[in-house]
Amino acid sequence: MGSIGESSESGVRVCGSQLVKNGVFRDEERCAMQVSPVRGGGSRNTSPLGRVGSRNTSPSRQKVIKTKPRGLDEETVATFGKAVHPDVQMEDSIWAMLPEDLLNEILARVPPFMIFRLRSVCKRWNSILQDGSFLKFHSQVPSHGPCLLTFWKNSQTPQCSVFSLPLKTWYRIPFNFLPQWAFWLVGSSGGLVCFSGLDGLTFKTLVCNPLTQTWRVLPSMHYNQQRQLIMVVDRMDRSFKVIATSDIYGDKSLPTEVYDSKLDKWSLHQIMPAVNLCSSKMAYCDSRLYLETLSPLGLMVYRLDTGYWEHIPAKFPRSLLDGYLVAGTQKRLFLVGRIGLYSTLQSMRIWELDHAKIMWVEISRMPPKYFRALLRLSAERFECFGQDNLICFTSWNQGKGLLYDVDKKGWSWIAGCALQSYNSQVCFYEPRFDASIY
Repeated sequence: MGSIGESSESGVRVCGSQLVKNGVFRDEERCAMQVSPVRGGGSRNTSPLGRVGSRNTSPSRQKVIKTKPRGLDEETVATFGKAVHPDVQMEDSIWAMLPEDLLNEILARVPPFMIFRLRSVCKRWNSILQDGSFLKFHSQVPSHGPCLLTFWKNSQTPQCSVFSLPLKTWYRIPFNFLPQWAFWLVGSSGGLVCFSGLDGLTFKTLVCNPLTQTWRVLPSMHYNQQRQLIMVVDRMDRSFKVIATSDIYGDKSLPTEVYDSKLDKWSLHQIMPAVNLCSSKMAYCDSRLYLETLSPLGLMVYRLDTGYWEHIPAKFPRSLLDGYLVAGTQKRLFLVGRIGLYSTLQSMRIWELDHAKIMWVEISRMPPKYFRALLRLSAERFECFGQDNLICFTSWNQGKGLLYDVDKKGWSWIAGCALQSYNSQVCFYEPRFDASIY
C-alpha cells in the first residue's frame, strides 16, 4: 500500500530543544508540528495586564469591547478607555481537577490552529491529538469555518499558508512531510487535502491531513497516465473517493476510474463520451461531477452512484470569455466568468443553473471597482473556486484575493493576502483533526 508519514509525540520531542517562550517555534526552525500566524505588522495590545489605571466598578459606566472570535483574544472590560483587572482569579488547583470529558469538550471548541500552542502547556495536552475522546468531541462540534489553503514550492521546498475566514488571520503550516513529487494541488474536502505528481515516469496520488501531518500514497491506477482528479469526502461514512476523468493531454480512450477508501482500490467505469472540453476545471455537487463542453455545447455530468456519463444541453451566456464551474451547497451549481469583447465593456458575472429549465440564470455581477482592482488588463488571468456558497477570485498578476458570499450578496477583500507567488495553488480548506486518511 503506500508509505505513511505521521506526526507523533516523538516528533515533538525531537523539536523540544527548539521551543521558545510561550511554546511557539522559531520561524527559521522547521519543526513538523509548527503552526504560526503570519503577521503583517505590529498589533495593539488589548490585554488588561498591559495597562494600569484606576478602577471604576459602576456597572452603568462600564463598556464591554469584544475582539476576535472564539477565544483568540480575551474580552477587554474598559472604563473610560482604561482597562481593569478581572474580579475572579484563576485557581490552578480547581482547573487541574477538571473531569477528562469536560476538558476534552472545552479543547474541542478551541480553534484548531490554537491547539498547537496549547500542546506545550503539559504532557497531558501534548498528547491530545492522539486522544480518541478528544477526537470524538471534536467531530461533534460545529466546524471552525472555511479557510483558504495556499500551496507553493520555494526552491523545491513545499510551503503552505492557511487563511482563516472566521479569525481573519494567516497561519503558516509546514508541508515538508510531503514527498518531492507531490507538486499539483488537486483539492480539499472534509479536512483532507489531495496532491498528485510524477515520481519519475509514474503518476501518483496522495491524501493528507495538514493538521495531524499524516499522509499516504494511494494505490496505482489501472492506467499510468496523468489524469484530471477530484476528491470528495463523506463525513457520515468516514470515507473518501477520488475520481479520475480523462487524460490531461486529451486522450479520450481512458475509462473513468474511482478510488474508494473503504475498498482501498480503483475501479473502472464508463469512458467519457467524445466531447471537446472548454477547460479542465470541474465541480462536484449532489453526487455529480460537472465539466464544461464546447461540442456538444453544454455540460458533461458523471453520476457517482451509477458510474455513467450524460450530457446536459445547458447553453452558456453569450460573449462568455472564460467560465468556471463552482459547486455550492445542496444542488446549487454556479458559473462564473467574464462577459464582453473589449476591456472597457468587460464585467464579471455569476450565474446559477436552473436544473428544471436547463438554463443559466444571472444572480450577481462584480462591482466595477472590484473588477478593475482585480483585473487591470483585459487579458489578465484569474482563478475562481468555491465552497458552501462562497466564491473566491484570485488574480495571478495582482496577488489579490476577493471573496463573494452568495447568501449575503456581499463582496470583500481577503485581508493580508498571501497569494503573491505566481506559482501558488489555492483551494478552500476545512481544518479538522478527526479527518482520517484511511
